[in-house]
Amino acid sequence: MVTLPLGDGRLMPQLGLGLWRTTDAEAAGLVRTAIDAGYRLVDTAAAYGNERGVGEGVRSAEAGSAVFVTTKLWNDDQGYDRTLRAFDESLRRLGLPVVDLYLIHWPAPARGLYVASWRALVRLKAEGRARSIGVSNFAPQHLRRIIGETGESPVVNQVELHPWYQQRALRAVNAHLGVRTQSWSPLGQGRLLSDPIICRIATRHGRTPAQVIIRWHLEHGLIVIPKSANPDRIRENIGVLDFRLAPDDLVAIAGLDRADGRIGPDPVTLSL
Repeated sequence: MVTLPLGDGRLMPQLGLGLWRTTDAEAAGLVRTAIDAGYRLVDTAAAYGNERGVGEGVRSAEAGSAVFVTTKLWNDDQGYDRTLRAFDESLRRLGLPVVDLYLIHWPAPARGLYVASWRALVRLKAEGRARSIGVSNFAPQHLRRIIGETGESPVVNQVELHPWYQQRALRAVNAHLGVRTQSWSPLGQGRLLSDPIICRIATRHGRTPAQVIIRWHLEHGLIVIPKSANPDRIRENIGVLDFRLAPDDLVAIAGLDRADGRIGPDPVTLSL
């Protein structure tokens, strides 16, 4: 598995399993399947309701000690003290002594608490309970504020990103600030799998459309976490490390970026 260096000096696997909309009951089996297939990164969140199952899968897998586990703070638990308590609850549900990466799930700027929450994450890192800390769905102004007020940069900003919504400007800001960009909904929640350009490229390479899209993320230096509850697709999605896209492929996919390509909520206005 390819790894990328983070701003704090640690290494993070570039390809992992996303577990959004995966039930607690099915999570353990899917995580074990993924680890057996070669995955070393699993991504969950308190809001997903499956941390127990994810932790069970990680602990029961033969390579469990080498698996990079990410979880996230939900909006209701923002604020310094509440963040610390929420982190304890996530660790308890995971059944792990430490988490590899802890993220603020959304800035939720209307709450006005994301800076206080970030200060709590900085403490968790200093205590060694979260090995690395980062954010999710942060716009440039949110990133600059937490860095400016704490002096601590997130190592990752996990955002919606796929060929229909390529986030070039945000990726450039992340890179300038030394923050890795991680892609959620990297397949456009499945909508891109029938895109005719993606399908033509897949046919030319003898690959699936999902493999082409995942390869596109990897070649742009993005950390990618495709989600699947299908064991065969989980195994299929990791089969992207033995081919490369041609320059013409990358040009064609670059042209798929759309002004209306966002599928999820706007982080600037989301206030849940």
